[in-house]
Amino acid sequence: MAHALQWTRSLVFIGQMYLMMALIALFFTPWAIASQRGALAGIRCWCRWVRWSARWMVGLRSEVRGEVPGGAVLVAAKHQSFFDIIILFSELPRPRFVMKKELNRVPILGWYARRVGCVAVDRGKRGRAIRQMLEDAAQDSGAQSKQTQGQLVIYPQGTRVAPGATRPYKIGTGLLYQELGQPCVPVACNVGVFWPRRGIMRKPGLAVVEFLPAIEPGLEVKPFMATLEDRIESASDRLMAEAGFHKDGQT
Repeated sequence: MAHALQWTRSLVFIGQMYLMMALIALFFTPWAIASQRGALAGIRCWCRWVRWSARWMVGLRSEVRGEVPGGAVLVAAKHQSFFDIIILFSELPRPRFVMKKELNRVPILGWYARRVGCVAVDRGKRGRAIRQMLEDAAQDSGAQSKQTQGQLVIYPQGTRVAPGATRPYKIGTGLLYQELGQPCVPVACNVGVFWPRRGIMRKPGLAVVEFLPAIEPGLEVKPFMATLEDRIESASDRLMAEAGFHKDGQT
């Protein structure tokens, strides 16, 4: 009975979440057309609405730990579900995400993502995709001042990875770190314990996104990737254990 009730609450929550996406996007569209600041404000407004409504509708609270970067940095984050994107966007001052090219065609989301300067990558082209990502990121960073270029967010594993699952870290993050010459802030999370990659059910609890100490520029790609993976995975394991998740998938 309790499971069915939580599932129903989750379904209602998801429905209103996407309805509010359309309404908030429509409200902010004139400002978003006139200024990138308007697009950022619209997305941030919706992300904060989702976090607030998740708390009272399905009992899913969210918390951010660590120092949120405010300058020009590369943010390399653990990606478990849509919720970690929402939390990051609600907290970072000027985020731009490296995203799959297919998202450009998604109504509302695609237009707003392009408007705030997200970098679209064609994942099917591998080597060419990496070169294009490096060129786009470097061009966007070069076109803006150090104070305004913001935080470029990349998911080193390239996709959502369920709690307890393993997936290799892709070299593109290391090449981007080397190309940009910026500090890299690793980010750990446990959000997938409560908000899965797929499905309706949203579980009550405390979803945490944690900003870890920055990796300063200057490392070679291989040691950088090893350091990055160790920091993100160990911190994410700690956060998932805190949430009651164990490696066998039981909570």
